[in-house]
Amino acid sequence: MKIKYIDPFTDFGFKKIFGEEASKELLIDFLQCLIPEANIVDLTFKPSNMLGAGANDRQAIYDIYCENSHGEKIIVELQKAKQQYFKDRTMFYSSFPIRDQAQAGDWKYELKAVFCIGILDFTFEKDKTQPKEVIHTVQLKNQHNKVFYNKLKYVYLEMPHFNKTIQELETRLDKWLYFIKNIEKFETIPDIFKDAIFEQAIKKAEIANYTYEERDAYEASLKIYRDMYSVIDYAFTQGEIKGREENEALQKITEKNNNLKIAKALKDNGISIEIIANSTGLTIKEIEEL
Repeated sequence: MKIKYIDPFTDFGFKKIFGEEASKELLIDFLQCLIPEANIVDLTFKPSNMLGAGANDRQAIYDIYCENSHGEKIIVELQKAKQQYFKDRTMFYSSFPIRDQAQAGDWKYELKAVFCIGILDFTFEKDKTQPKEVIHTVQLKNQHNKVFYNKLKYVYLEMPHFNKTIQELETRLDKWLYFIKNIEKFETIPDIFKDAIFEQAIKKAEIANYTYEERDAYEASLKIYRDMYSVIDYAFTQGEIKGREENEALQKITEKNNNLKIAKALKDNGISIEIIANSTGLTIKEIEEL
């Protein structure tokens, strides 16, 4: 089957659908579902490269960085592969729009809100005591679980946990999550997506509408995405093999230690070495040395 639509989990695909000036209405609609308190009427795209305070300081490079009409800052990040310090990275990234609000002269430290959105093509570390939730909303809270500071908010979407069918979609956010996860597989457009915003999003995602240069850029982005997953899959497979080998070796050591304890107890009770050897699989020398 010929693929008709791009994969939003590629850098090119995500920015094509949400990160262009012509896509502003789509991004506003999507963000309004996630952070309605931001009351987004309009957005201004800002440079995605944020420089450190000094020439040698580390930069922050966002997928999408924008500002609403109230001056509130919004970072949108698509993260394709799990990183060891991903949460630390989002904290670091959020520090730039906070720091850049500093004003010279007599400034009272009043800040505009900062929202960080993470769309994750992986899940956080496993916690069997917690349900498999798609949306994680994080804010600074006090010891009584009350919001301490309402101008900094993180919203993480664990997309692998979103498994609703087309018939189960209830909210507009459900529709957006289904669209992001499944648009690449669409052969025909479901009726549920036949409104002006989603029709525009589908048009932006349709490969047939691209120039040769855009198709080449998408293919390059798709190759990076697939190569990365091949590396991750190989590393995971090798890790599984190594883990299985280590587990088998540990089981053998544990089993032998148990047999040594049993053999010593039997020997202390006067059982013959030959019988102990036949019963435990230990050598006569190993038993004699106990």
